[in-house]
Amino acid sequence: MLPTQMQETSATNRLQKKSTPMISLKNIEKVYRTDTVETQALNNLNLNIGKGEFLSIMGPSGCGKSTLLNIMGLLDVPTSGEVRIDDNTTTNFPDKQLAAFRNRKIGFIFQSYHLINDLKVLDNVELPLLYRKSTGKERSILAAQALEKVGLSNRMKHFPTQLSGGQKQRVAIARAIVGQPEIILADEPTGNLDSNMGNEIMDILLQLNRNDGTTIVMVTHDEQMARKTHRLVRLFDGSQVL
Repeated sequence: MLPTQMQETSATNRLQKKSTPMISLKNIEKVYRTDTVETQALNNLNLNIGKGEFLSIMGPSGCGKSTLLNIMGLLDVPTSGEVRIDDNTTTNFPDKQLAAFRNRKIGFIFQSYHLINDLKVLDNVELPLLYRKSTGKERSILAAQALEKVGLSNRMKHFPTQLSGGQKQRVAIARAIVGQPEIILADEPTGNLDSNMGNEIMDILLQLNRNDGTTIVMVTHDEQMARKTHRLVRLFDGSQVL
């Protein structure tokens, strides 16, 4: 192969690698069935999310937003369709492999924080690392670094009940990023906060996206927050309408 051809091939490979979506959903259907009722939560949904993209998802209550986020986060499986994360087809992963892959790739932030009140802040942040091969000292160092990143170094020995709502959400963000995931999925991360605290939490997410290149998908009802992200997807009755 001539040098010019080698350069062109190398450039093409780099372009292809760059253009590979971090999250790819193809023909996703999700149906919940009981003995008497069938409910279609997602209907033929196709969505690609690029590496380093910050995407927001909006829509009325019950339109399938949380279901979609759970499928992206490998917490739920579609009734049909294909889920690819960083070019890995995850649909048929065995449970153990799926759990390890999810722990390494994805961090979760929830509206209601999901902190354990009996554990100190540092211990709450360490939790995702318990499923990895790391020492207690290594876990403590990484958790302290994550808390410093969200501005809570002075609250490491506090319990969640001693924190404000905004501080609890900062702990939840620290827990989500402690394992250095490439993806963060946030379900209404500012929903329980006043506007000032909501803006502070949003600023942290924007910094993670901008400075660390983290791919973020955020479900929100707040148009103002959604406008700060790269792209907005709207759902209605389980279908993408924008």
